[in-house]
This record gives sequence, structure tokens and C-alpha cells, in this order.
Amino acid sequence: MLKGKSVIVTGSTSGIGLGIARAFAAQGANVMLNGFGDADQIDTLRYAMEQEFGVKVRYSAADMSQPEQIRDMARHAEQQFGQVDVIVNNAGIQHVAPVEEFPDAKWDAILAINLSSAFHLIKAVVPGMKARRHGRIINVASAHGLTASPFKAAYVAAKHGMIGLSKTVAIELAEFGITANTICPGYVKTPLVEKQIADQARVHNIPPEQVVRNVLLKGQARKEFVQVEELAALAIFLASDMGASMTATALAMDGGWTQH
Repeated sequence: MLKGKSVIVTGSTSGIGLGIARAFAAQGANVMLNGFGDADQIDTLRYAMEQEFGVKVRYSAADMSQPEQIRDMARHAEQQFGQVDVIVNNAGIQHVAPVEEFPDAKWDAILAINLSSAFHLIKAVVPGMKARRHGRIINVASAHGLTASPFKAAYVAAKHGMIGLSKTVAIELAEFGITANTICPGYVKTPLVEKQIADQARVHNIPPEQVVRNVLLKGQARKEFVQVEELAALAIFLASDMGASMTATALAMDGGWTQH
């Protein structure tokens, strides 16, 4: 379905991003991985994906808080693959604290990585997409892009902003055959959420298992974590020709969490 296409997935050395990157590779797309981690382990991961799926898999260590590094990553992908057909803005960090105690540096970092990085990557690839009159922009926000929770001022602000960015870009680019959509996952058992569980346990002074039961999934109709494979399948649909009429949408995949 996506054979021969090329995709950049930010924050893709683990968790949701890696699951999405693997799904694109399985569909025959070349993939640019991005994220932090041990260089040897990432190289092993990249090589394994190439062997498993028969596609090109490259890696950029671009820091998503640095606009010039983001532009360099986009240029590198174009050099390696010829063009960039799809981007998945997934990179994200989190910090939990009451608003009056929220560190300024954490606010700045979360806004830079969770929101501004998406703007900079979109800006870098859109000229090529417009010239080809085709492209797919997929932004991974969160259920927290649709509603709020306490102690997450920067994260909630950034994820709400991601949805607004997607809608604006979608309207601007629709006539060029480019779509822009936002996926809003509920809680997924990733390293980021594992850290949130630990942070929430500290803030609420309760055991981690109680955080899962009474905080994270308390208001969720389906009392299970969202699976990475489910999110990856949605991303593949949005990137496909069958997703051509879906744009400027914010799609919740959260087990009903946002309806609490």
C-alpha cells in the first residue's frame, strides 16, 4: 500500500514511534528513525528492520528542540530517499508538577519538543510535498489534546496546540493533495507512561499500581492500555490513498477516556 514511499517518524527509537515506524516499513516504506538511545543498539535496530522488511531504514540523532537539526534531518531524508512523502511528529517528553512549582526550563523544553518540533518539520517538508501535490502529515498528540488533567500544564498546552497546528496546516494545504491529521492516544504502556506512573505516584503519594487503577484508567470505559499496534494501524490508514478525504481531524483512540 505504501511501497516505495518514504516517511520520517520522530521519537521512534522506542514506544509508539517505533511501533509506527515498523508498521510503515512492513508496508514497504523507507523510514527515517529519530530519537535518543545507545548508538550501537539503534544501529542494530535499523539493520534488523532493513533485513526484516526489505526497505531502507536510516537514523537521525536530531535533537527535536533544535530547529536547525530538524531541518538537517529533513534534508538528510530527502538525500537518502529522494523525497519525503509522510511525516509522523511523535517526539514528546513529560513532566508532572503543580503549576506554581512547574520549572520554567521544563515548560520551555516540553513546548519545544512536543509542539514546536512539529512546526519546524512540517515547514521543512511542505515545499516538496506541494511541488508533488501529495503528502501526509500525521501528528501524534494525546487524549490530553482534547481534555485536561491536573499537574500537566505544559504537556496539555502543547498537545492542544498540536491539534490547532494540524487543523491550520490541513486547511492551508488541502488544495495541494496534502492532508494533516492528529492522533490522540489514551494511555499506552510506553517508557514515557512508565515515568508518568512513577511521577504520579510521587505527587499523590500512592503505590504505582494504584496510580494505574485510580488515576490513569479511572475514567476510561475500557480498562486497558491502548496498544501500540492499534495506533500504528491508524497511522497507516491516514497515510494511505484511502485516507485522502480525512484531514483536519483529531482522532481519539483512548478506550473512551476523553468521555469521562
